[in-house]
Amino acid sequence: MNWQSTQAETEKLKFIGDWLKAEFDFTDLCTRYGISRKTGYKLINRYKEEGELAIRPRSHARHHHPNATPHKKQKRLIELKYRYPKWGPEKLRDWLLLNEAHEDWPAVSTIGDILKKHGLVKPKKYRKRVVAHTEPFSECDAPNRIWSADFKGQFRVGKPYCYPLTITDNFSRFLLVCKGLVGPRTKETMDGFKQAFIEYGLPDFIRTDNGQPFAGLGIGALTSLSIWWLKLGIMPERIERGHPEQNGRHERMHRTLKEAVASPPKTNFAEQQNSFDIFRNEYNHERPHQALNGKRPADVYQASHKTYFDNMPEVTYPAHFEIRKVKTNGQIKWFNKRYFVSELLHGEPLGLEMIDDGRATLYFSKLKLGLIDARENKINRL
Repeated sequence: MNWQSTQAETEKLKFIGDWLKAEFDFTDLCTRYGISRKTGYKLINRYKEEGELAIRPRSHARHHHPNATPHKKQKRLIELKYRYPKWGPEKLRDWLLLNEAHEDWPAVSTIGDILKKHGLVKPKKYRKRVVAHTEPFSECDAPNRIWSADFKGQFRVGKPYCYPLTITDNFSRFLLVCKGLVGPRTKETMDGFKQAFIEYGLPDFIRTDNGQPFAGLGIGALTSLSIWWLKLGIMPERIERGHPEQNGRHERMHRTLKEAVASPPKTNFAEQQNSFDIFRNEYNHERPHQALNGKRPADVYQASHKTYFDNMPEVTYPAHFEIRKVKTNGQIKWFNKRYFVSELLHGEPLGLEMIDDGRATLYFSKLKLGLIDARENKINRL
């Protein structure tokens, strides 16, 4: 029988691609393309012997080019592309150099050409992008210096919404946590961080946006979550409102996550979490990163030397600080005057570093909360 399409080479490419996917019974595959089993086997055998030349009309031209990529390697590239359909030529080559370094793999451009010839490259959608603001990433010179956290935009999993909590190490891009929650609630979010702290230790900073439960409207933007971090010796760090590019590394991971696990989402939370777990393993242990010179996050990341303990020590201050404990009503007393700070800090010690008579800088742990002024009887927030 004849091929259905007048563009025979295109149809043959698709036929070979579907055969490599092994998603159809061979008889069904031939039926889909309107050819006999005999014709199908003939094309497959030619492809095994000659690679992509098998789909082209016979001619008197040379059947072999000394610089052509061997069929065996082309087939391996195609198999790997089907395994990681979201990866481009550069990432595929990095993976091969890491895992199959005994072979001499072609250049990125050649791999791209091979994938294009087999219809495995989608045209890019170009869009204007804001150049990422990298501060304070210039100071992020080791694992666990800065972690980033956020909730990936919610989406429905069945009827309820799923809010994926994601935590990454900025230096290595290691995805520490990817956990689907029913909402951005404090307790469940703390459980996610506790899981990371127990397994990987504590970072120096945690960088987030200004949404709940990461930041509040009161002094120091404190929340129960950020107070917990401070008591553990971790400094909260917040990006400017409306500037997600300041957490650019984390945002890029979110785009990759969305493509892999939420297009479309699963039908229930258990399946969705399994999808998150598979993605996290691939992202950390399989996927090379250009910013890491082709290495994988797991090749670069190391756990923190700072260990998590459930029993936290009380916050302490330098000897020259004055200490005031926060009352049940959220107030402290200083110079015989009462100042409201936050009810969230009930029972916690605050530190006051004197500036001059009647003025001091107010701290909780290492976080500056404001300037307390006894002459004006108020706290000026920073």
